[in-house]
Amino acid sequence: MDISYILNHLGEDRENYYHAVSPPMMLSTNFAFKNVAHMRSELERELETPFYTRGYNPTVAILRKKLAALEGAEDALVFSSGSAAVAAAVMSVVKAGGHIVSAEKPYSWTRTLMGSYLAQYGVEVSYVNGPGADGFEKAIKPNTRLIYLESPNSLTFELQDVAAICQMAKRHGIPVAIDNSYNSPLSQSPIALGADLVIHSATKYLNGHSDVVAGVVCASKARIAKMMAEEYMTLGAVVGAHDAWLMLRGLRTLELRVQRSAQSAQMLAEFLSTHPKIERVYYPWLATNADFDLARQQMKRGGGLLSVLLKADEVKQVEKFCDGLQRFLIATSWGGHESLCFPMCALRASASFTNPLPWNLVRLYVGLEDAELLKQDLDQALKQAW
Repeated sequence: MDISYILNHLGEDRENYYHAVSPPMMLSTNFAFKNVAHMRSELERELETPFYTRGYNPTVAILRKKLAALEGAEDALVFSSGSAAVAAAVMSVVKAGGHIVSAEKPYSWTRTLMGSYLAQYGVEVSYVNGPGADGFEKAIKPNTRLIYLESPNSLTFELQDVAAICQMAKRHGIPVAIDNSYNSPLSQSPIALGADLVIHSATKYLNGHSDVVAGVVCASKARIAKMMAEEYMTLGAVVGAHDAWLMLRGLRTLELRVQRSAQSAQMLAEFLSTHPKIERVYYPWLATNADFDLARQQMKRGGGLLSVLLKADEVKQVEKFCDGLQRFLIATSWGGHESLCFPMCALRASASFTNPLPWNLVRLYVGLEDAELLKQDLDQALKQAW
């Protein structure tokens, strides 16, 4: 299926919904049956048919089909946040006393889940630095149950060689989960590279309008059915029909948004890499990036996120730069239409940020505004900061 068909037609079943161009929003939490026998038969197929909205909702079902198809997966589940999706994916594989081999710098709440929360159940974690499969293989123990990747991560954009690590993991019979949020399904295809579970913070590109918090796990039908029967229904961190409908609306423009954001970010990364007040630019598709060849091998584009290390002597200079930006909002997250500035110095006192980065590091998300105007804004803010 081509991307345009997936985004605009797959799963919409217009024949049964009055030929509506926009998919229906089914807000009902409950569904009635003709008789007891009908109820019994539908309960046995709760993953595939409406029974109770926590398990299956027609609007969410359309979204599931589209997201699974975008990732080349057999099925998907949509959660109420990206963190909920990560937790369900990890906990569906790792049980008490298990061991996880993880990329060194996953998302902070993922690290909290694996390194702190699951530790109370005897789960161990080994963090591996570097892109190659050798380091991950050396970290494997007899009780290793999962290899967890985030390629690239969302602050300094370290990559892992997804295909090589997945091939190695299959030899050991260990599933691989990967957070693909930085890329979107249009920029990297982990299942085609061998991954077993693909996770997204759907809050980001998949929704794209900064008005929904959601997450998704894409995997085989067997893995999704098991997750549905256990983590999904038990913990109940499910997405609502209205949020699913907003995401369906956002998906219509996914291809255009991802392309525009990445194209503008590439231009700004190249501009900032030669700026006298910038010490370093972190961006996967810069030729100066150590993993540039790997990035071009497994990614289709660089994405809309980049980080800069300022040549600043004190925090006040970083703050003045960020405060001086006129077209970048100071905020976290990414993937929407608006450009954002996220200074690491704001997190220095945060107990929840378990892997602090240099105080002079600033992450930028490049939205859909005119790239030349964003460039001018960055330049003027840098010039007046010190």
